[in-house]
Amino acid sequence: MGSHRAPRRGAAVPSNEFWRTKSLEAMTSEEWESLCDGCGRCCLIKLEDEDTGEVHHTDIGCTLLDGIGCRCRDYAHRQKRVPDCVRLTPEAVRTISWLPPTCAYRLVRDGEPLFDWHPLVSGRPNSVHEAGVSVQGRLAGNEEEFLDEEYPERIVDWPGLLPDEE
Repeated sequence: MGSHRAPRRGAAVPSNEFWRTKSLEAMTSEEWESLCDGCGRCCLIKLEDEDTGEVHHTDIGCTLLDGIGCRCRDYAHRQKRVPDCVRLTPEAVRTISWLPPTCAYRLVRDGEPLFDWHPLVSGRPNSVHEAGVSVQGRLAGNEEEFLDEEYPERIVDWPGLLPDEE
């Protein structure tokens, strides 16, 4: 089984509701970065079944994932420090199957509205944590704390579920 990672990082909240009117490709860098709600779900280690291609989330964070703030500890250098870190781009968002159902990039891609707890909607950066959507308090640890053979024991369903399904 291989692993997949994707970065997470938020930015200042733009005053307009650009996500309702702009395509992923038309967004500015600031708008793009602000779509990230800071949940950290995409920064969990994922295992792919080599036979079926099915992706399974674990409760293990990337080595750079801060389990309290749910952000990358070295966002600017993440791809140098973690070579298999997936950089989200509009093209990547259109092809990656494992983005959480709560992910704003996925929602905008699919023409769906953002959830009320998304910081762009709520106006509060901690609303993702308050809503129980983030990985805060749910990580078993970071990848360096586990042997590769322990990863399958850490498979969980919640990262791929909506909050009311958990």
